[in-house]
Amino acid sequence: MKKLIVTTGILIMAGILFSSWGFLGHRTIHQLAIYELPPSMRYFFHNNMNELVKSSVRPDQRRNQDKEEAPKHFIDLELYGDSAAWKMPLLYKDAVKKYGKDSLFKCGYVPYHVVAMKEKLTAAFRSGNRDSIIFYATDLGHYISDAHVPLHVTENYDGQLTNQKGLHGLWESMIPEIEIAQYDLRGRHKAKYLKHPERAIWRAIRQSYKLLPQVFGEEKAVTRSFTETEKYRVQTRNGREYKSYTSAFAKAYSARLGKTINKQLIRSVNMVADFWYTAWVDAGCPNLNKGLLTNNKKKERDELQAEMEAYKKNKLIEKKMLLSKEGSD
Repeated sequence: MKKLIVTTGILIMAGILFSSWGFLGHRTIHQLAIYELPPSMRYFFHNNMNELVKSSVRPDQRRNQDKEEAPKHFIDLELYGDSAAWKMPLLYKDAVKKYGKDSLFKCGYVPYHVVAMKEKLTAAFRSGNRDSIIFYATDLGHYISDAHVPLHVTENYDGQLTNQKGLHGLWESMIPEIEIAQYDLRGRHKAKYLKHPERAIWRAIRQSYKLLPQVFGEEKAVTRSFTETEKYRVQTRNGREYKSYTSAFAKAYSARLGKTINKQLIRSVNMVADFWYTAWVDAGCPNLNKGLLTNNKKKERDELQAEMEAYKKNKLIEKKMLLSKEGSD
């Protein structure tokens, strides 16, 4: 989320203060992506899973200290001209030539930053430095996930231009928090090598952009069936009024969206795994499992096997194995 929208003294919220995909979403995506990796990578990532999952929200937290962080999370496509999702250069250097750095920093450049982070992860794999690998893999996964949120690819990122303020957090945070237990979190995808990573992330951007009419349209359709007091609840904290969506409205909106949010979450998982794998292959497929596959690690191997079985049967939540639901702090 780029900024908080305050209007007429009421802060519009969606149950959870803005952070892209919410803590639950980002942490879920990072954990599930591990299961899609080949064994040559999976053991290492699983061994570091707690840190990877917990730190998946770090780029959002970093925005409070780094003024240059925000535009790495979004791209306001309308500001780049007609059909920008299909016409913009695939490479950052070409975008700089066409628009200039100032425009990119103002209007967002998440697809270009994803590719830059992939290159840093590749270098980390080559170095063999465990901390660097986990750091860049974690951040890369966050930005890829952001690119799969439709409201991260539009100037109308919170519905503020269409009298739908708070829509951002409703779509990416509140609804997953309420309904993730009903999501299909199984993965039928195995990490694959991306010959052209820049094309892959732009395909994701276009997919997100295509979903925008549904995101805005279904909210308006549901609103017609709710009164103001049925749609929102107002709380007072420290003398200020906070306005948030009711669970009833969130569920009704989710029903209109169907499986859209679930599908975007899984698309995020698939692409995160693909980018991690591609960076590792481009680094020469270094051995990540030194010291991990020993008799002393039998417990961790057994845990991973149990998680993989639960994952394939969509029972991670039932078995209390999804860290984002059990608490990874």
